[in-house]
Amino acid sequence: MTPLWLIDHPTPARLRVTPGLRFDVVVVGGGLTGLATALLLAQSGVEVAVVEARRIGDGTTGASTAKVSLLQGVRGQQIRRRHSAEVLRSYLEANSAAQQWIQTYCESSGVPIQHADAFTYAQSDHEVAAVYAEHRALHAAGLPAEFVELIDTPFPARGAVRLAGQAQVNPMTLLSVLAADVESHGVQIFESSRVQGASFNRSGDHTIDTEHGPVHAGTLVLATGTPILDRGGFFARLVPQRSYLAAFRTTDPLPDGMFLSAGEPTRSLRRVPDPDGDILLVGGNGHIVGRADRTEECVTDLIEWTRRWFPTAEPLTSWSAQDYKPIGELPYVGPLLPGNERILIGTGYAKWGMTNAVAAAFALAGRITGKPPEWADVLASWRASDVTSLPAGLAANAAVAQQLSTGWLRGARSGDDPNPPAEGCGRVNRRMLMPTATSTVDGVTTEVSAVCPHLYGIVRWNSAEKSWDCPLHGSRFAPDGTLIEGPATKPLPR
Repeated sequence: MTPLWLIDHPTPARLRVTPGLRFDVVVVGGGLTGLATALLLAQSGVEVAVVEARRIGDGTTGASTAKVSLLQGVRGQQIRRRHSAEVLRSYLEANSAAQQWIQTYCESSGVPIQHADAFTYAQSDHEVAAVYAEHRALHAAGLPAEFVELIDTPFPARGAVRLAGQAQVNPMTLLSVLAADVESHGVQIFESSRVQGASFNRSGDHTIDTEHGPVHAGTLVLATGTPILDRGGFFARLVPQRSYLAAFRTTDPLPDGMFLSAGEPTRSLRRVPDPDGDILLVGGNGHIVGRADRTEECVTDLIEWTRRWFPTAEPLTSWSAQDYKPIGELPYVGPLLPGNERILIGTGYAKWGMTNAVAAAFALAGRITGKPPEWADVLASWRASDVTSLPAGLAANAAVAQQLSTGWLRGARSGDDPNPPAEGCGRVNRRMLMPTATSTVDGVTTEVSAVCPHLYGIVRWNSAEKSWDCPLHGSRFAPDGTLIEGPATKPLPR
């Protein structure tokens, strides 16, 4: 499953990290958060390097819909339920500053950017109340959103919130230009260099352990989707979510704008400019990572839905993306541990990573240079208001505990099947006392441990992505056990 943005988009390969190097700041993660943070720091004269586990764009940014919008589905009312109107205004101010930066940067750097109205629409009568609630929340926060009863779409829409003048980009084009800009400022970007841990050394610096050896830094910034260090317990404050996307060629008229449904199943639509005719992008069918059976049906359902309303639609490619929803509804940007400004994080964008990533970059760079934006506190990683999120946190972690116990029980009850799984399939069996994950992909049958090295959850097979996914905190592994993403830092052993 290859994202549309990665098809026919060659990017230069970069060197692995050189052990023993030392920098004032090391940014871990080469997505939009990491690259924007590195650029802002370099522009302020800070010596910085970027360390990426895979390649630039291989993470969430390169798989996103890349909507640069202040209308974010029903996020406004979700934030308002937990926080004050002033907090929502500050959140929108942070996203507005990020949106303006992206637009200005794209225009000055030659990155194509399209402007379009954004819509949060009701798929049916029972979603109309959520659309009205979103309009009220945003209107009270000062955003010039309007409620419209009719929108011109081939699919059912029972009214919508519309916010004019939003934007969309090709995320890989943006990342490629941004990476080159970062390097032009003297910043080294290292790829294929997974960070596996960090500790203080005698000199007072951090020793950052990578798969190729240690590097050293005064300050460490974790821009890795979810923090790869467990101190701070952010894995328990985030819910890992996976959603699916498909791109289509069609001769049917495409609606103008960017669309997102107010309810489930989620439907997200935008058009992508292309010399051979605009491409339709459709997303949705999200679920918590590792907790859905028959994930290939999530893609099939998107294709069937699209063909129902766009009869000539033919799929070009499909893929999925991962993001993390904070239990407190607001992103976490700041110290990994309270009062320690030497390790900083940016996470919890709840599928709105384009604006939130850049807002996080401003807040992170501001903390390091001593010039944080006025709205930075609304994104703080430690907030007194987080006490209101305790019920949500308890519920999320109770579900994690249930997944942990049922996974081990299921593994204990399973027998040892000597027959290999069918092509494209995987299963967990018990070998002696050890749960074993066995899969067959491209004719190759592989056996690895089924125990996630993070907190020992039992992985489950993702038939859509041909991966092993942990239902606890979202770590994902290739069929041969290679780590793809998540709070885990080590592969599944053979």
